[in-house]
Amino acid sequence: MNAETSEQVQQLFAEVTEALARATYALLNADRSLGQAVVDDDRRIDDRVAEVEGALWHELRTVSHGAPDLRQLVGMLLVLPELERSADLAEHIAQRAVFGLGGEMTPVSRGIVQRMSEVAAEMWRSAADAYAGTAADSLDLHETDEELDILHDRLTAEVSGGTMPPAVAAQVTLLARFYERIGDHAVNLSRRAKSLEEEDGPAP
Repeated sequence: MNAETSEQVQQLFAEVTEALARATYALLNADRSLGQAVVDDDRRIDDRVAEVEGALWHELRTVSHGAPDLRQLVGMLLVLPELERSADLAEHIAQRAVFGLGGEMTPVSRGIVQRMSEVAAEMWRSAADAYAGTAADSLDLHETDEELDILHDRLTAEVSGGTMPPAVAAQVTLLARFYERIGDHAVNLSRRAKSLEEEDGPAP
């Protein structure tokens, strides 16, 4: 596995986590310019994903059949779409910031969204650690994912309370789903890292 390519994948993990934090901050602090910056940065992340994907395919074409790196390269190719989709979800959150959604949300819903962002970011740091070669604690990650699911249900219940205008409520319902999906991607990535580590040694 090319060390530079591996470092680029690690950088993508960091960029997704940062995009999530910036998008949530923009949403809850009515920072439309920051929200737009996160939206604009998503194209750059897409370009980086495409660049890394090209490098991985190049390595696959040159590696010997049955070489130890083969499974690692294929595993990384499977990781990239989840990184890209998670960045897209952060962009979706930022788009709501651009539209000023945060200022129309109830205080309770804003607090839940803040916590959902913190939990999702923690899960992404665990997934990144797994790919850096630091074994993630699967039990802890699953417990964190359960907390995110509970927060999703709390936010949905807040929406059902009818204290927000219907249009706002619909968008907050989407927000709940965005954060939940970001957490799901972190779980999937950690599982993939653990699988690669068990079969081929430490993840790249």
